Amino acid sequence: MREIVLDTETTGLDPLRGDRLVEIGCIEIFNRMPTGQTFHRYINPERDMPAEAFAVHGLSTEFLASKPLFIEVVEEFLEFIGDAPLVIHNASFDISFINAELDRVKRQPILRDRLVDTLLLARRKHPGVSNRLDDLCSRYAIDNSRRTKHGALLDAELLAEVYVDLIGARQSQLILASETRITVTSGIGDTPRRQREIPLAPRITDADREAHRAFIATLGDKPIWNDFLPAAV
Repeated sequence: MREIVLDTETTGLDPLRGDRLVEIGCIEIFNRMPTGQTFHRYINPERDMPAEAFAVHGLSTEFLASKPLFIEVVEEFLEFIGDAPLVIHNASFDISFINAELDRVKRQPILRDRLVDTLLLARRKHPGVSNRLDDLCSRYAIDNSRRTKHGALLDAELLAEVYVDLIGARQSQLILASETRITVTSGIGDTPRRQREIPLAPRITDADREAHRAFIATLGDKPIWNDFLPAAV
């Protein structure tokens, strides 16, 4: 299943009071594994940057002045997220800013039934304790040492790792994360079977093969083993 892990940075806390979006970071995951596909844009908010917000993310008015407006990136953003569920920490905050920007450019809002709020998931799983992103990284032994400032793409990358732990999907990926799945047809039906993407090196030596062929030669004209030998043999 395709999902998008999303984070934003803003000029403040309330889009209804004139605060604006300044950064969007998205990570694509498929079956809870990152695909390597990302969307990341800084956005000119067309206003000044309050000192309190600058202290959080370090994005200055001067830095953002040369960045595109939201209307210039909206098509690319909507194409990237498609109709996938959106995994967001404290989703009501981020989606309120995104929908405010969508409203300004006369686009349809993102419906809340698409949202997977990891803050709510964390509060159910870990009631009575702090469930900020940094707290969850510490709880699940996820390295967040690069997070000296808030940043939308980095926070989305960390949240993607946290999300896997929150929903209990980490265990199934510990050894078989890079496996592909194949279907084996049997008399009972089609049964899924795991197969390594890179096969293990064979442990049978050439001497073992020669000894086996010599043994087969003692079994008569049509030993059943011949059905399993390569055509060249």
